[in-house]
Amino acid sequence: MSYFTVKSPSTKRRGRLALAAVAIAALSGLSLNAAPATAASASASADKVQQALDGLVGKGGFPGTLAAVRDTDGRTRDYTAGVGDLKTRDEVPVDGRVRIASNTKMFTATVVLQLVGEGKIKLDRPIEKYVPKLVRGKGVDGREITVRELLQHTSGLADYDDVLAKDYLSVQHTYYEPRELLDAALTSANSPARGWSYSNTNYVVAGLIVQKVTGRPISEEITKRIIEPLGLRKTYWPALGDQSIRGPHPKGYFATKPGDPYADVTTMDPSMAWAAGQLISSPSDLNRFMVALLDGKLLKPEQLRQMKTTVDAPEFTPAGGARYGLGIARVKLSCGGFAWSHGGSAPGYATANAVTEDGRAATIAVTALPTSLEAYKRFESVLDTALCD
Repeated sequence: MSYFTVKSPSTKRRGRLALAAVAIAALSGLSLNAAPATAASASASADKVQQALDGLVGKGGFPGTLAAVRDTDGRTRDYTAGVGDLKTRDEVPVDGRVRIASNTKMFTATVVLQLVGEGKIKLDRPIEKYVPKLVRGKGVDGREITVRELLQHTSGLADYDDVLAKDYLSVQHTYYEPRELLDAALTSANSPARGWSYSNTNYVVAGLIVQKVTGRPISEEITKRIIEPLGLRKTYWPALGDQSIRGPHPKGYFATKPGDPYADVTTMDPSMAWAAGQLISSPSDLNRFMVALLDGKLLKPEQLRQMKTTVDAPEFTPAGGARYGLGIARVKLSCGGFAWSHGGSAPGYATANAVTEDGRAATIAVTALPTSLEAYKRFESVLDTALCD
């Protein structure tokens, strides 16, 4: 059973997270009492988003949480609740940086689609064209997998995190080369999935294709094509060997199994996530990126249309009804309509984020993995509140 994941929420994954959760009553001296919210307005008591965040810290048991909610006019409200450090009780920094895990897939997919628009990659061409003889394994062959299938999670490639991180704390500071991640997936005992099945391996291969086509690191391509043009000042790809988080940030926590004390996992080697989940960002930066993406500022119309062409993704949310495109998912809102989303979680942090067609955007981050399926549902419901309130 894997305790490390950079996947977006799914029913299967939530089962793993429940096994990795810690019982709140047995935190060995680390208190989870909520601290006053620091970023709410004077009318916080009447603000449904602030109330929901306070609930995540109280009944939900998360050490801290932070959020940014952007309206259709581009105005942003920042929120925090809980504490940013369980020992010192320091406040959660407003719009602090967190590891955004699988939200990185939106960035990787965007770069791939930019290269499609430039005529350097074709979505329906086999990946063998770009990375010859790289993908050969049990039931999988790069000559029969297209670039589209990678971005869409319909390739049949097994997920490497099921192999490499069965005991996360033992590999917390381990550096992995991208090829090691792929090799682990190709030797996985799990049978390749049929149909839609979320796998980090898909985006490792996508990152390798970008590097082969451009001759430059995927980190550089994401930076020069997305981060710099949009002015995402709190977003960056950690340098080789950098296990820290630069700038103001809350600490992230993790427990191996229920009843264990929380471990501070803020410092970790993110190479296991690579093109599937290595980026660090803040709630407001994620909102800015998603709005720009849906506004067509990063992709040509045809490539954005391809990104938004979806297939059924039954396990993406517990409520069902989600559909997955190319690095982005379409999810239903309780107030009607839908939003474009992804989300991501890794030991220490989880984020839920989405943008509507009319430009509303919200990102919610918590500083520990949810403790149960119910906690995950409560966490994700705050995103719905933020977009529908």
